[in-house]
Amino acid sequence: MISMQPAPLSTDAIVLREAITRAQTGLVDRELVAEVVVLCAVAGEHVLVIGAPGTAKSEAVRRTADQLGGRYFEYLLGRFTEPNEIFGPVDLRRLREGSVEFETSGMLPEAEVAFLDEVFLGSTAVLNTLLGILNERVFRRGSSVLSCPLRVCVGAANSLPDDPALAAFADRFLARVFVNPVPDARLDELLEVGWNVDSRRPDLTGSMLPALDRLSQAARECDLTGVHGPLASAIRQMRQAGVPLSDRRVVRSQRLVAAAATLDGRGAATADDLWVLPLIAPTLDAQASALEALSDLVAQGRNASLVYAAEEFARGPQARAARLVETGRRLLDELGTGPLTHDGRLRYEATLREIDAGFVLADAPQALQEMRGLLVAAIRR
Repeated sequence: MISMQPAPLSTDAIVLREAITRAQTGLVDRELVAEVVVLCAVAGEHVLVIGAPGTAKSEAVRRTADQLGGRYFEYLLGRFTEPNEIFGPVDLRRLREGSVEFETSGMLPEAEVAFLDEVFLGSTAVLNTLLGILNERVFRRGSSVLSCPLRVCVGAANSLPDDPALAAFADRFLARVFVNPVPDARLDELLEVGWNVDSRRPDLTGSMLPALDRLSQAARECDLTGVHGPLASAIRQMRQAGVPLSDRRVVRSQRLVAAAATLDGRGAATADDLWVLPLIAPTLDAQASALEALSDLVAQGRNASLVYAAEEFARGPQARAARLVETGRRLLDELGTGPLTHDGRLRYEATLREIDAGFVLADAPQALQEMRGLLVAAIRR
């Protein structure tokens, strides 16, 4: 029988997991985006979301930012975006005194969570200033030098740039999430959610940043001693599979590993946390190569807080079982105990089919067996 006994989560991890769940309410096939944004926020890293227009990239990021709370900055960049639109205008009072400083109130340098859409369309002046904020959390322009409170910046684009000059900038975004249109199997759910979108906005419950900061500190203190060997081996396997990885990306990948362990309730990382590594592959093809190269190493990976992300990148029975339990729990919470609609029945049945197709019931984790029983009872009521 597959074991599925998670470590006990800290109060902060539970709070953040609940925030993720609220952010995912009303999202279809974009749960992964919300979880990777939170993973990167705990790790102190940044994430790129790449996908065609109309694939709900912005909506997923906004919902997650809403739940994290704090000061938020969002902007759609273009070829003619001026630096003062992102970083603030010149302080005219200080300019009259002979000092070139900037009014940053409400702008990116004072944001705690930021979202930059079409991020690669920014001018050289914009991107060069962004480099310091992303890498050092410091804003430098004119006489202004400001420490930035940024926890995570999400960049979005329709595709990765071909221009080699943008490579150094793109490399500051450690994690990559590639999104496609919602698959046919979930179109019914997409149509239902899309029609009722106004009634499905998640409740806002105040800032999660204090909990996030405590988890970030715990991640910095996470014991990686036991994972250095497996991590080095995994990086070698990725490179041998043709995945291009700079030394910077390799070193900083440890932050994602530590954050994953922390969000799973542990103070020491193990090889089971290496499921995060495909996230650092810079392109969609490279990510597919990384998934194939690491399939055996990360097959037992799972994460109590990041069930969709762990399933996507570990692709093993542990993560799949955890995600199906979470999916069932959300269905039961959403559909409640009232009269069962036709659409509700179809969603229950789809989850049951997925459970039965993926597991022999007698060998399935106890939590999944119990969830299957609850779903069957819900259909029969």
